[in-house]
Amino acid sequence: MELPFAESFKIKTVENIHKSTREERECWLKEAKYNLFALKSDYVYIDLLTDSGTGAMSDKQWAALMQADESYAGARSYYHLKDSIEEITGFKYFLPTHQGRAAENVLFSSIIKAGDFLPGNSHFDTTKGHIEFRKATAVDCTIDEAKDTQLIVPFKGNMDLGKLEKVLEAHPAEKIPAVVLTVTNNTAGGQPVSMENIRGISALCRKYGVKLMIDSARFAENAYFIKTREKGYENKTIREIAKEMFSYADFMTMSSKKDAIVNMGGFIGFRNEEDWKKCQMYNVMFEGYITYGGMSGRDMECLAQGLYEGTEFDYLETRINQVRHLADKLDEYGIPYQKPAGGHAIFLDALKFLPKVPREEFVAQTLAIEIYKEAGIRSVEIGTLLADRDPVTHENRYPALELCRLAIPRRVYTNNHMDYTAAAIKNVYDRRDSLTSGFRITYQAPIMRHFTVEMEPVKR
Repeated sequence: MELPFAESFKIKTVENIHKSTREERECWLKEAKYNLFALKSDYVYIDLLTDSGTGAMSDKQWAALMQADESYAGARSYYHLKDSIEEITGFKYFLPTHQGRAAENVLFSSIIKAGDFLPGNSHFDTTKGHIEFRKATAVDCTIDEAKDTQLIVPFKGNMDLGKLEKVLEAHPAEKIPAVVLTVTNNTAGGQPVSMENIRGISALCRKYGVKLMIDSARFAENAYFIKTREKGYENKTIREIAKEMFSYADFMTMSSKKDAIVNMGGFIGFRNEEDWKKCQMYNVMFEGYITYGGMSGRDMECLAQGLYEGTEFDYLETRINQVRHLADKLDEYGIPYQKPAGGHAIFLDALKFLPKVPREEFVAQTLAIEIYKEAGIRSVEIGTLLADRDPVTHENRYPALELCRLAIPRRVYTNNHMDYTAAAIKNVYDRRDSLTSGFRITYQAPIMRHFTVEMEPVKR
């Protein structure tokens, strides 16, 4: 008989987790003002809030940690990291930062001015926040197919080249500091971007004299989808594909807490020395000296090793198959989600899941809260709450999709945990007709409100 798929690792260390009662969870939600970020982790049974910094490091990463050099300047750990970044991405110049949003802060402080425009494919929350904080505008150029969660498209994260060219035609090059390409496209459901699309974006950038930035948090997962879905790449290695992806870009930002499988770390890669030098001042101001940038030597050693592990095909196949396993279970139960399943998460379609909850009552947040009540599973809203308010009108922005994201940490949970998650979601789905009201905001920060928002139930 054909052998079934099995993980490419074995478990060496375990952490006990504990179930709670529904009554306890309802009490904890009220104390947290219905903000799942505000819950204590001890109150969570399966934590699918994010895959950022929540992965399990390998024995080789822990061994590398013990060999770190903690010198303030010029540590050998910095040079180990430099070598791994150049080998995998091709970028000769880089600045370390403590995580991805810090990389955006440093780079955007150097290149963005008030009144600028940055087109992209569904900018994620921190990216959009950093752009709008600087009085610039993020312009979404994602393909329209991404708005239909039931449509099967192999590269649903692609940028629409026609939409992009209209933006490039409408504004002078000096008003467009960069085109921002996110791989994979998180906000659209963890969907990949094809190499053909990356080449097309790069060609338009060259035509209009604009630079291309790749938001690279999940570049290895994107390379996996290119290898398995795009003709001509089936025999290339993940690292060969990644290197070609980055060859079309002028700079990259990286939240290493995803595909490099570390708990903390990030960096900016630069094609040329001039851009690198312009950002050094901001790195020193915001992060630390240019050879550590907010990371300890331990972090840099783990990151250097993690970049190699995160670009191994066997590891990626195991990781993405677990996401697919959860998707298959949801298919059995008829649960609506963004199809096909992405690389790092399942994105439930809250509008189809809870059609009776008004959008102004934050339907995706309502779904996330119901899943936590049901089984102690923490997820996150990717919808109106995250989309925040228009910076001019201060009215809520209603995105095309209202999604509840179940982000799966790397090398942490088993498929039994995925089965438990699917069953919990089915239980909520079975009583969806009884869920007719959501939540209202009682406190919100001026920007990126979803992290610290306070809410209360709407009572009919």
